[in-house]
Amino acid sequence: MAHSRSRVTEPGAGSGPDFADLFAALPVAVLVVDPESRIVHANAECETMLNLSERAMLGQPLATVMQDPGALNPRDNHGLSAFDAEIALVRGGSVRVDYVETLVVDHPGWRTITLHHAAASRRLGHSADRAAAARAAIGAAAMLAHEIKNPLSGIRGAAQLLSKGKSAGELTTLITTEVDRVAALIDRMQDFTDTRPRNLVPENVYPLLDHARRVALAGFAQNVKIEERFDPSLPPALLDRDSLLQVVLNLLKNASEAMQGQEDARITLATAYRHGMAIAPAAGRPRQPLPIEICVIDNGPGAPPDIADHLFDPFISGKPEGQGLGLALVDKLVRDMGGIVQYAREGTPPMTVLRIMLPRAPQ
Repeated sequence: MAHSRSRVTEPGAGSGPDFADLFAALPVAVLVVDPESRIVHANAECETMLNLSERAMLGQPLATVMQDPGALNPRDNHGLSAFDAEIALVRGGSVRVDYVETLVVDHPGWRTITLHHAAASRRLGHSADRAAAARAAIGAAAMLAHEIKNPLSGIRGAAQLLSKGKSAGELTTLITTEVDRVAALIDRMQDFTDTRPRNLVPENVYPLLDHARRVALAGFAQNVKIEERFDPSLPPALLDRDSLLQVVLNLLKNASEAMQGQEDARITLATAYRHGMAIAPAAGRPRQPLPIEICVIDNGPGAPPDIADHLFDPFISGKPEGQGLGLALVDKLVRDMGGIVQYAREGTPPMTVLRIMLPRAPQ
């Protein structure tokens, strides 16, 4: 990699901005590191995040500026990713970031490092809060199911008897409809009471994703275009087949409902293998490799800002008629499989991304 600053020009224009101008204007913190792990470039956003000038960093080993995540997650030939990582700064303090290290093509040993502030909705502390809230919901659901579901059968039977009368039809229809609605809600809440270990086995995710896509297109997503962006070399994941299918169908249904009435409604099912990806699935637990990524991406408006950080909490919903159990159940099922699920708004224009990270099946 040359140290000279090549000019960048546009067709039909004079001279455009040079490398330094473009690099400095990037809205994300970026470091360029040479084969000896010395810092060669640092942009303005990086200076702000690390509270250190580029002049002070140039020529210094990376380890003299910040903790190197590669010490805990060995690098391979594909770079390194560490989401929601707490990285210590040599001058004191730390930053919580998504750390993504990419190899520079045709320049062996050279790396670019991007540091993104970790979204509040994905922080480990928040994940721990979600787990505590889910445990509370399990107790509430079990109690509610025990206290209410048994009497419901009697109420429904009484309503059916009343329906034989000449003037009670409208009233009993209303009773029956409401009983069915409450029963359906309780059935959903009972899903939280299932604390049995999942049957985790090696699975190829593509047949499951294809099945979920076909179910969606035949039903709730008939007016939505569902595209696929798959990594063809994705290895088997360690998962529970029924749980993953339920999770993906739930996310596809949420995305479809979020874009209801939108003419250009579009969902993308995407997969990727994240080399070096490691996350602690819960507070106090060691970081585990979660390289299998499955994303449900839509071009809808996203969650309301006031609830975006609490989407996976029980009884939180952005829909007027929502019960706030769908995404809470998604979070529980994914955690039961040893993974995590994250919400984000990414790209230009912004897209809604629900990202599932799962462990790879043992080789």
